[in-house]
Amino acid sequence: MHAVALGGGHGLHATLSALRRITPDVTAVVTVADDGGSSGRLRRELGLLPPGDLRQALAALAAAEDGGTLWADVFQHRFGGSGALTGHAVGNLLLAGLFEVLGDPVAGLDEARRLLGISGRVLPMSAEPLEIEAEVTGLENGEVSRIRGQVAVASTPGRVRRITLHNPGRPGRPPVACREAVDAVLSADVVLLGPGSWFTSVLPHLLVPDLHDALVRTPATRVVVLNLVPQPGETAGFSPERHLDVLFEHAPRLRVDAVIADRDSVPTPARLRRAAAALGGRAHLARVAAPGETGRHDPDALADCVREALGIPASGREGQ
Repeated sequence: MHAVALGGGHGLHATLSALRRITPDVTAVVTVADDGGSSGRLRRELGLLPPGDLRQALAALAAAEDGGTLWADVFQHRFGGSGALTGHAVGNLLLAGLFEVLGDPVAGLDEARRLLGISGRVLPMSAEPLEIEAEVTGLENGEVSRIRGQVAVASTPGRVRRITLHNPGRPGRPPVACREAVDAVLSADVVLLGPGSWFTSVLPHLLVPDLHDALVRTPATRVVVLNLVPQPGETAGFSPERHLDVLFEHAPRLRVDAVIADRDSVPTPARLRRAAAALGGRAHLARVAAPGETGRHDPDALADCVREALGIPASGREGQ
């Protein structure tokens, strides 16, 4: 079974960890709008794709390969000290070097996965760095403000209403999808969207025209995985069904087959079931949160819930 997961950061890490328990044929399609930390520095200084979320996806797939390797640990190592390398992850620097030497981020990511010995694949949603712009309320006199940049959107004290996606290198033109990412979605058996930062990691995939069209047209089973808790700024005060409403507002043509949510995170299951049905799907509620870890999914439990949504026999874990 060919599985494709779209997202970024820790949310995508959770999805990839779960999917690797179901199939070895996993492709990650990763957001490329990060402008903070080590990724932001490399993006500004070298004009390359921000490598951090791409590195995290590679690390998630590497960790699933017989416990990972020394190279996987080195890839995630972050330099300390107080010099120019402070805060940079080794994997970020390695990816930046591969992107420059090969002149192609897809080729660079394929070389990195060979180095790490993983069978899955990691692809950017676009081969060019993109920028998020958000309409936000609550910042000044009740008016709608516009803010730019992933870090600014993720940390805003206001309420995000809507986002758009821009290509700073080609002003006025729509973002161009990575062709390999589009092909992966169209050839998939199952596509997972979420969990993760809703406005900065999940929704951006729907704003790249060719990728959006692929998600609409794919014959794959489309599964949305909801977050365990709302996020300050981005989704503060959101109910589980409000996440689906926002998804529909940004992609009215998109239909889903299943919506996965943690049973203990859904105060009104009937409302979520109605919201999922409005998108063409069915809500699957189970205990998928990692015990004792706020906001983190348990990959085994999430894998079992994905199996249920796909009609595949569960692994036999208790507590669903």
